[in-house]
Amino acid sequence: MDAVQKDLENRKEEIQKAMGLMFKANMTITDWDVPEGDDREAAKILLSIMQESLDAIKVEIEAGRYDFY
Repeated sequence: MDAVQKDLENRKEEIQKAMGLMFKANMTITDWDVPEGDDREAAKILLSIMQESLDAIKVEIEAGRYDFY
């Protein structure tokens, strides 16, 4: 395991927790804004939005945007 892999593995739980917190915070905001809304549908839409962002980052990585970050 190289230094980058080791560093990210050490922070894996922290990164995953931050993703979960972002998801839950946005679910809470949606529930406040639209209390009568379907929470399961909101969760699916939110997950889709988050996935779009991750997919955009993947495209940037493949394009070399982070080669010399």
